[in-house]
Amino acid sequence: MEIFAKAKAVKLRSHLEKYLIADDDQETVRQSRNGSGKRARWFVELVPDKPNVIRLRSCHGKYLTATDLPFLLGMTGKKVLQTVPENMDWKLQWEPIRDGFQVKLRTWCGKFLRGNGGTPPWRNSVTHDEPHTGATQRWILWDVEAVQVPESESLVEYLSSVSSFSSISEDVLEALSDLGSGPQSPISVVSSVKSPRFSIISTGSPKLLLAAKQVNYSSKYRTGINLFLNAKAVRLRSHHNKYLLAEEDEESVTQDRNGSSKNARWTVEFVPGSDNLIRLKSCYNKYLTASDQHFLLGMTGRKVTQTLPQRLDSSVEWEPIKEGSHVKLRTRYGNFLRGNGGLPPWRNSVTHDIPHRTATQDWILWDVDVVEIQEKSLGNAQAESVEYLEATSSPSSASTKSGHFSEQESSSDHSYVGSSPKSEGRTIYYHIADHESREVNGETEEGYSFSFKGSGVHELTEKLKEETGLEDIVVCTRSPLNGKLFPLRLQLPPNNADMHVVVVPH
Repeated sequence: MEIFAKAKAVKLRSHLEKYLIADDDQETVRQSRNGSGKRARWFVELVPDKPNVIRLRSCHGKYLTATDLPFLLGMTGKKVLQTVPENMDWKLQWEPIRDGFQVKLRTWCGKFLRGNGGTPPWRNSVTHDEPHTGATQRWILWDVEAVQVPESESLVEYLSSVSSFSSISEDVLEALSDLGSGPQSPISVVSSVKSPRFSIISTGSPKLLLAAKQVNYSSKYRTGINLFLNAKAVRLRSHHNKYLLAEEDEESVTQDRNGSSKNARWTVEFVPGSDNLIRLKSCYNKYLTASDQHFLLGMTGRKVTQTLPQRLDSSVEWEPIKEGSHVKLRTRYGNFLRGNGGLPPWRNSVTHDIPHRTATQDWILWDVDVVEIQEKSLGNAQAESVEYLEATSSPSSASTKSGHFSEQESSSDHSYVGSSPKSEGRTIYYHIADHESREVNGETEEGYSFSFKGSGVHELTEKLKEETGLEDIVVCTRSPLNGKLFPLRLQLPPNNADMHVVVVPH
């Protein structure tokens, strides 16, 4: 419900990677892979006295409606249409129910909005139904993308899309249309924390003040900002124990195990007028930016880059959301900063996305290491800043896991300076065997590695699935006697000894 409470408009993407579309006949609803048009945009209306229910309104000014008309005679699915009923009844109301990182939309009769697949007439259709087979369980899950209304869009169209008929009369809309028709009568729409109403202020040119209800969000989604309140600069460590790095090309952003360089340092800026948004600036004075460019064509992930826009817009703003001892960084469009794993080109890449598989749920979690705190004055004493890891860096010098800042003990000879940070546990070195020949190419080379804190073969197998992106694998090791591969079956070697394994696709 959080994203609906915050967003003026959303897009809904089904498990088939298709968007919920309001057809031009202003009646039917279907799915389409083209989510760029206004037909994929649904304006969100909160229902008075029902904090867990919403209405969704199409670009045609009609509501997404769960009817009691059968989609096909003899079938259980009911039609979902666009309608403008005389009364704003329960058929227009949808209850968002969170399911992992996706939502289900429950209707007035206990059924769910469903994006159908299969052969015509089911293909691309949308009904409300209950999934009766395991194969259709995911058909009721939807990804929610918050979208912004373009400034060039007609004011009257915008108002008719975000406001119910009961709250704005036709006379008001007609007056607004006349008011904005003159070439020298600009009308601006701004938000306020007062109760919803319209007022025209005479300031040389008429302005319309659209006051919006301020929604009280759950405190657990706002405490993530506390991790950055006293921070002047931070490092971000991904689920793969790699640090967010600003590359020397001053454009790309990657992950790397060496967090001691200046490239891993991000300066924290707070967004004026907001108490839960930050900006992160790299050592090249460029901002961490959630772009709208695809990382790979056909994939959902979008590029994260370093930019210095002429105007600081929402693409450089991040909302920290606390998740246990970690933090998630959400974009203004509902995606999350994600440190990817797997095979190239995914390995070490950074995108913003919503994880769709259980194996990638943790890829959006980050540890925050504070490397410099804000200057604070003590009485009349001169303000001073405390810097950690400026010359000698370690991975947890000021980790948020402990809830406070702690200095890492260092040896007098500083022998670890410049070395790759290493956390507790063992290092797993691995190669991937060829899928067909089962042979390992380039085994004499270094291969890949990661830090592993578990103790069981099953845990290691699951971790390697995350690292490689492969679903069905067998973890093997070489016999010291004959050099042949054999599967790992028992416990891992004791004392956290490093291991060399081979991943064999099954």
